[in-house]
Amino acid sequence: MTRNLGTFERIVRLVIGVMILGLYGALDPPEKYLTLIGLLPLGTALTGVCPTYAALGWKRRRPTG
Repeated sequence: MTRNLGTFERIVRLVIGVMILGLYGALDPPEKYLTLIGLLPLGTALTGVCPTYAALGWKRRRPTG
């Protein structure tokens, strides 16, 4: 798959993902596992591909060249 996220959006998703995952140790068991949702923005930030954007045909990355 081609990357469809720009650099700024990838950085924002990385920060949000790390912040959500950081709550894992601070919460008690039922709520603690909801913080694993932070893996979604973290994964999209690391790969640069958002499956939702791909399904909708959106590209937030500037074309190069």
